[in-house]
Amino acid sequence: MPTALENATGIYMTGIRDGRPADVRPFIGERYTQHSTGVPDGPEGFLSFFEEFLARTPERDIQVVRSWQDGRHVFMQVFQSLNGGEAQWVTTDFFDSDEQGRIIEHWDVISAYTGHTPSGHTEIDGATEITDLHQTEANKALVREMIETCLMRGTTGQRIDEFISADTYIQHNASVPDGLEHFRPLAQDPNRPLNYDEIVLLVGSGNFVATLCRADWQGTEYAQVDVFRVQDGKIVEHWDNAEPVLDNPVNSGKF
Repeated sequence: MPTALENATGIYMTGIRDGRPADVRPFIGERYTQHSTGVPDGPEGFLSFFEEFLARTPERDIQVVRSWQDGRHVFMQVFQSLNGGEAQWVTTDFFDSDEQGRIIEHWDVISAYTGHTPSGHTEIDGATEITDLHQTEANKALVREMIETCLMRGTTGQRIDEFISADTYIQHNASVPDGLEHFRPLAQDPNRPLNYDEIVLLVGSGNFVATLCRADWQGTEYAQVDVFRVQDGKIVEHWDNAEPVLDNPVNSGKF
């Protein structure tokens, strides 16, 4: 029986990369609740959306950069280059599955790929190897506590040094350099522009943890994805992805 991770990968590779959206049915359960902006629920909704998508993007280079399964949930970070690089995207996806591992619900956050950061990284490069599987729950708890005590609306960020390594903090955000010394002022700014309101999903495997949060950026609601690499009880690397929450009449909404 395929795992949830294998089924989620099948949706991406068979349905989108290979251009066969009608063939994703074996990967999907009795329902397919969709939170992607503009995509209707169900396999029929997937088919209707991606038939049009495939017609306008005949060239599709789709690469799964990081992925893992945590119980019934799956996380995937994907790079997409369309029509010879005419458009490039980073997609971060979360999936829920049924008892047979078939996908029953999907959330995503998509943003444009720029390919550079202040410290010379990209939004997707860096470590990919999953290690320390015995530390999965501890690392998930660390990330949860960091967000709840340092990034949630009303928090001050004063405890940020407890969670992020002062020696190594590799930053893949397109605007923030490496190092805790650069992130600490942002977290502790009483007027910081980004505040988190809810952890919607938290999915981890070993040294990697990914979160989907309901957030606010200067008064606009955002879907915020963060990916953390943890080593020896401290966060040492971070990737993120954010998308404004828009009106979406075709499904149940971003969350």
